[in-house]
Amino acid sequence: YKEKMKELSVLSLICSCFYPEARNKLVREFEDMEVKPINKRASGQAFEVILKPLSPVSDVVHNLPSPPKRDISLEDIEKKLEAAEERRKYQEAQVLRALAEKREHERDVLLKAMEENSNFSKMAEEKLQLKMEQIKENREAHLAAMIERLQEKV
Repeated sequence: YKEKMKELSVLSLICSCFYPEARNKLVREFEDMEVKPINKRASGQAFEVILKPLSPVSDVVHNLPSPPKRDISLEDIEKKLEAAEERRKYQEAQVLRALAEKREHERDVLLKAMEENSNFSKMAEEKLQLKMEQIKENREAHLAAMIERLQEKV
């Protein structure tokens, strides 16, 4: 059906939109169907497709015999089996290679995360150490100032 509809000329469809008088003449007949345009739709083009019953002659034309099968030798079968085995091995190697790459990537990501965690810990420890030193210096300065004020009063 689709092949028959493709046979309708696109140009004649376009012309039928511009020239409504030619639309009535647009009746196509094929071997097994007839296509007639319908003027009942204002929104666009409509067609009526009438299918004809199959004739016994057309059945004979459509049932073509299949090409004769050639004899397949044992060597051909073995070659095909070997080729299939090679394809299977190649696909298996590809899968194993992909898995190895994935594991390598996971290992790299894990190592990078561990390194970043270690670096973060070191930075946090250094920052805490600096803060503790600053607090100690501030405390010593505060105590020194208090002692100096106390000595001035005495």
